[in-house]
Amino acid sequence: MSDSAPKPTSRYRWRPVIAATAAIVGIAVAAGWFVMAYWYKPTVSAAAPPPAPAVGVHVVGERGVSRSFEFVGRVKAQYQVDVRARIEGFLDKVLFREGQDVKAGELLYQIEKVQYQAALDQAKGSLLVAEATETNAKIEYDRQFGLVQRQYTPQSVLDKLKADLDSAKGRVLQAKAAVIQAQTNLDYTDIRAPIAGRIGRTTYTEGNLVNPASGILATIVSQDPIYVLFPVSVKDLETIREARRKEGGGLAKIDIRLRLANGQDYPLSGTWNLTDPQVDRTTDSLIMRATIANPDRLLIDGQFVTAVIRERAEQPRLVIPQAALQVDQAGYYALVVDVQHRVERRTLQTGSNIGTDIVVTSGLSAGDKVIVDGVQKVRPGIVVQEAVLPASGS
Repeated sequence: MSDSAPKPTSRYRWRPVIAATAAIVGIAVAAGWFVMAYWYKPTVSAAAPPPAPAVGVHVVGERGVSRSFEFVGRVKAQYQVDVRARIEGFLDKVLFREGQDVKAGELLYQIEKVQYQAALDQAKGSLLVAEATETNAKIEYDRQFGLVQRQYTPQSVLDKLKADLDSAKGRVLQAKAAVIQAQTNLDYTDIRAPIAGRIGRTTYTEGNLVNPASGILATIVSQDPIYVLFPVSVKDLETIREARRKEGGGLAKIDIRLRLANGQDYPLSGTWNLTDPQVDRTTDSLIMRATIANPDRLLIDGQFVTAVIRERAEQPRLVIPQAALQVDQAGYYALVVDVQHRVERRTLQTGSNIGTDIVVTSGLSAGDKVIVDGVQKVRPGIVVQEAVLPASGS
């Protein structure tokens, strides 16, 4: 190189050095970030499991309960009589108020008596004539009988007198029968209540002509006591009979109570007095009947009621709150918490309701813990925290 060539200035002389230095610094920074990213990874903590759901449980126990069975029944009067006219005549009086209670033998209607009284008087007159004729025939026969014995009168005369006497006796019997018939017809002008009970509406009023073809004048329905009839399946009947059997071999007494349509209990109990001897083949059931006192006339013929058959003596049975009872397509069940605090499902067979409780006949044992609060939060198999709730009424 000759001395005449140009020399670089100081400004351009340091550019390579600066570039190299910047590259070295960039590499160092990148390496530092890499090391930090490698050695200082953030620590991610595992999520804590959720707490076990809390539920309220009821400890299953026994309670004195009278077993009961419920059936739909109908009230039926012991007696129902349709009052009819037995003779023809115009109604002279109607002597009752529609809907009132009447006594047996009480006068209800009166039919005009004039013609029937006249017929009775005529029959009595005919009887007197017949009796007089009989008396005369008897006297004549007795007189001639003595003459025949002394052979003053032929036997043929006596025979004729005997025939006349027998005819007179026959006419007396006919006249007596006519008197009885006329007296009966006169008595039929007074139409009386054949039974005690409540009488309904009258079909005919005063002044109308009535006779045996006129139909029903009024209907009387007995009120106290009264029947309740209800169908019972053969299966239920066997269950009832089994419930009645005692350990000693006897039968426990059965109470029959009624529940009215408004849900109220009828205050008096009834007596089971009839079980039909035949089973209805179409329904496999038979009719049972109870007799119940009805002094206040609360029960009405034809009324629907619920008949409840209940044992008189209480027996210890398992009961649970109705809040613990669940139902699905398979039937009734309850959720139970076992000794490991795990939920399990129990299929139940139930009995009658006892207030807010229900009798359980199978599926549970005394001491089991059934869930009554928080059922919607749990399912079979999960662990729960149970809290024993106080019994209702405690």
